[in-house]
Amino acid sequence: MKIDIIAIGAHPDDIEIGMGGSAAKAAESGKKVQFVHLTKAELSSNGTVEEREEESKKACSRLGVLEPVALNYPDRGLLNKREEIIAELVQLIRTGRPDYLFAPYFEDRHPDHAHCSSLVKEAFFSSGIKKYGFKEAWRPKNLYYYQINGLGNPDFAIDITETAEKKFEALQCFKSQFEKIPEAASTPLNSGYLEDLRARDRLTGRESGVDYAEGFKTDALLLHNPFEEEGEQ
Repeated sequence: MKIDIIAIGAHPDDIEIGMGGSAAKAAESGKKVQFVHLTKAELSSNGTVEEREEESKKACSRLGVLEPVALNYPDRGLLNKREEIIAELVQLIRTGRPDYLFAPYFEDRHPDHAHCSSLVKEAFFSSGIKKYGFKEAWRPKNLYYYQINGLGNPDFAIDITETAEKKFEALQCFKSQFEKIPEAASTPLNSGYLEDLRARDRLTGRESGVDYAEGFKTDALLLHNPFEEEGEQ
């Protein structure tokens, strides 16, 4: 099956945090969007692997994207499986033949997010090398980076005003991570994280002239001609 967009994250909930609204917007327009998780987040302070898998499926359903692909590489040990991960990601890219690929922004406080970003960048490059691997070479048009933690300095933003609530409803599916119950360990995720995330999306939106937006980074220079646009900006 042809996939239009593949978004890759280190853990379940990474992609929803960084680009849940954009993914929902793409899905609403008829695009096939696939989430891929490199780990099952087995070292998370709260929740079990089984709980997080079920939460992830519910979140993807709420966003309208395809059921997630859960790989089984070690949480906090991605670099130990570097070549295996790159090879498997290349196979996924060549099988799905996406137009666009998304990865976490590499400047992030969590090392797994930075490592995931680096691995996806290598897979993006290798997927276009004819003699690498076994399937026919296919490189997406571009690789974009979504932001998980921090404000960053986006290169561009996507208006998610119409899908922001769907994004936060999807994130609320991750009860094991964002709900602070008595027996749960206190973490940044259950200590006002969603409120801060909503504020970030509102700030990015305000700076873009809309109510809500998600910011992205790119390695490639974006080509844009404002003189071809119709109407006033």
